[in-house]
Amino acid sequence: MAALDDLINKIDNPELKLQMQHVVHKLLKQKKFGLVFEDHLPESTLLQGLDVRAGLNVTYKSEPLKERFFVRSISDGMAECISLDDTTSTCTILIDDLVPFATFGEPIYPYLQVQDTISTAPDSPLWHSLIQADNYHALQLLAYLYPGKVDCIYIDPPYNTGAHDWKYNNDYVDSNDSYRHSKWLSMMKKRLLLAKKLLNPADSVLIVTIDEKEYNHLGCLLEELFPNASTQMISMATNPKGVNRNGFRRCDEYVYFVLFGSAVPQRLELSAEWAPSTKKDSNKLKKNLTPGWTSMMKGFSFIKMGKRRSLLCHIRKSRY
Repeated sequence: MAALDDLINKIDNPELKLQMQHVVHKLLKQKKFGLVFEDHLPESTLLQGLDVRAGLNVTYKSEPLKERFFVRSISDGMAECISLDDTTSTCTILIDDLVPFATFGEPIYPYLQVQDTISTAPDSPLWHSLIQADNYHALQLLAYLYPGKVDCIYIDPPYNTGAHDWKYNNDYVDSNDSYRHSKWLSMMKKRLLLAKKLLNPADSVLIVTIDEKEYNHLGCLLEELFPNASTQMISMATNPKGVNRNGFRRCDEYVYFVLFGSAVPQRLELSAEWAPSTKKDSNKLKKNLTPGWTSMMKGFSFIKMGKRRSLLCHIRKSRY
């Protein structure tokens, strides 16, 4: 590196010299081993319903986040804007064509607004809440309210199949996108770091489902973000007939369990209601009341633990 520093010091142009030093500094910060991926532009979310005013970041309604501007002033329905990609470029845009946006991580102060309630067991002390929001903002809000108090988080992220199953910065990520894996990792990293704030470090578990397209990347990311946890991947039967994958037939997917503190798997005793209705006992007169684990593919059960909260995200129910 000393030789490279000497060469940089020979550059007469001070601006170019500073740029070179900045680039070299970023290269030095990259890891020599492990998971390395492109750190993309921060994700952004449109602030629909918010009026365009001076001091806000905005983008075109017709092509969200393709171009981004800072509103310097407003006059007669027009916004004088500075390009966020080129701060020397200014323009005037009709405010009706613009929508404000915020970059993830900025303090936009989300809140919960009650839409409806339902009670099926009014005498029970248990309660559940369904939050409809971008998952990042929901996690961000919960991290303010319940840091370190969540026992269990189950997430079923997009599998990144390349078939328009998820978006990054308002654009579908398809199989032709050469950065689709690093975009997926950038998206996952932001949300897993928020999940880390929520989980109880003394006794909790993070559960993540995935298939073969990203399971290697996900495993490396989990080990990097949760170095003090115990991580185990298991297979999960999903389709006995198999799904075609490049001439092979895959019958299962994968589940990562990230265990924190004293958390360990324990046998769960099931009641007779879990027994398969098609099996009969030896005398063929009564239904077999022994629970059948094999018939509960892609199903999970959770036990209530103490008074802490469990955050369960998109639990896929048994197909049988």
